[in-house]
Amino acid sequence: MTDYARDAAAVRGATDRLMTSVSRLDETALTESSLLPGWTRGHVLAHLARNADALVNLLTWARTGEPAPMYASEDARDREIEDAAARLLPIHLDDLRTSAFRFNAAAAALPAHRRPFEVTMRRGVVEQAGRLPFRRLVEVELHHVDLGVGYTLADLPAAFVEQELDFLAEERFAGHPDIPPLRLVSADGGRARHTGRAGAEPPLTVEGSPAALLGWLSGRTHGADLYCRDAPLPSLPPLG
Repeated sequence: MTDYARDAAAVRGATDRLMTSVSRLDETALTESSLLPGWTRGHVLAHLARNADALVNLLTWARTGEPAPMYASEDARDREIEDAAARLLPIHLDDLRTSAFRFNAAAAALPAHRRPFEVTMRRGVVEQAGRLPFRRLVEVELHHVDLGVGYTLADLPAAFVEQELDFLAEERFAGHPDIPPLRLVSADGGRARHTGRAGAEPPLTVEGSPAALLGWLSGRTHGADLYCRDAPLPSLPPLG
């Protein structure tokens, strides 16, 4: 369950951890491949900065009622990331810092009574403004992992892992026709989650640590650390 104040505070903490990691890099590291196919670390950092500004657009829309898209277009989004990927480290750091400040200010400026207001994200996804800090948290935490700089799935805060597992299981993949019914069981004794297509067929039980389950559901791993009873581990569609 999302909590606006909690999630906004978590974004600030996650951003601080990200900035610490990025500040330890050198220029060569920025041009090296990230864990995302086709993207260098510079691409990931450019995306994170522009995503912060894109979410500022949506928070401003929710606050004022004046529609504002996340990005001018998909082509413009991709072009901005590509153009900024090769920048020098100090420029990346300054962009991350200042875009994070803008996001934090926009989040703080949204009145509580405007949080139920619905905005449109990329690909036509409709979301309540009150959930935008959580959306930003997902970007910062998972792309920190994608940088491949020593921050791994195992380092993700437990509260975030549980929250993102809930989102992926209960919203992102629930009822998905291309995913068999799944019962996700945390090896730490946490509650089981159900997802996948609806129907009478019995669910496949997938067991593993919360971090391993998140890695698989989010497309960061192929599920090698998971155990699937009675059948091979199914493939999941990309998050996009």
